[in-house]
Amino acid sequence: MKKTFNWSRRQTLAAAAALAACALTGAHAQGPWPGTQAVRLVVPFTAGSGTDIVARLVAEKLGPALGTSVIVDNKPGAGGTLGAAIVAKAPADGYTLLVHSAGHLVNPWIYKGLSYDTIKDFTGITPMASLPNVLVTAPSHFADVKDLVAKAKAKPGGFNYGSAGNGSATHMNAEVFRLAAGVDAQHVPFRGTPEAMTEVMAGRVDWFFAPMVSALPLIQTGRLQALAVGTGKRSSALPSAPTTVEAGVPGSEYLFWVGLFAPAKTPQPVVDRLQAEVAKIMTSPELKERLEKLGAEPFTMPSAQFNKFIVDETAKAQQVVKAASIKVD
Repeated sequence: MKKTFNWSRRQTLAAAAALAACALTGAHAQGPWPGTQAVRLVVPFTAGSGTDIVARLVAEKLGPALGTSVIVDNKPGAGGTLGAAIVAKAPADGYTLLVHSAGHLVNPWIYKGLSYDTIKDFTGITPMASLPNVLVTAPSHFADVKDLVAKAKAKPGGFNYGSAGNGSATHMNAEVFRLAAGVDAQHVPFRGTPEAMTEVMAGRVDWFFAPMVSALPLIQTGRLQALAVGTGKRSSALPSAPTTVEAGVPGSEYLFWVGLFAPAKTPQPVVDRLQAEVAKIMTSPELKERLEKLGAEPFTMPSAQFNKFIVDETAKAQQVVKAASIKVD
């Protein structure tokens, strides 16, 4: 009987080891993650938006680093909540990820009945880049920021400003600026950045805080006029543009960032691998140079630090939403 008991115990230990190995590899038949299965980066905004541009820069390098395909899948709509919901409900296996902006942390305060919890249903992997928003108008629409503020104050509610959707980072930047400047204007949300810039160029929208990565080519060709950048320091891509604070609106700076998220309970080894690979990509000389030309900067941190950052920034977003009375139309 003793001999039989020992044999059974060895079987049990072997089975436990096999189960542990399966857990680490995600139990995929092709072997350890990611194997040959493609990784999908869901971008909840339209192609050409700042978030999309960063996602595609990362995908181009992340695929070879992981040894598999990395696909960018645009799922725009409802301020980024449609794409976020897809990832929140996806299997936590490292194959469906979310590339979202700072606007992700605003949505729980403006959308009632979200099908996901911004903090509990996601694991933050790392921020990837900070992108200055640039205050743009149609050419010669305003002389400068002081002119914009003066005209808006002289005609309360008579001007409008665009955004890439209610609660998006472009909207939040505009609200922080509007509150700091003390102006009253009408908000016009769009499905994404390209649509908003088109309306600004046509003169139907008076101003827009566009991501630098999206607006810079249009500024350089004279189709948009840059009045200022929304960040706390000037952009190396557009050094002639002052910050909104330098232009006379103290307290108007705003940090627009793009980050990588996974569904909650994604295995920690997968999260760690993604964080390490993305951090290497974003801080490589090639990517730093490409980002600099777009007016963006690498912005990475460990997963644990990013998740704390998310909690803190979500609380700050709530304050802006309340002060600006931001609501979904």
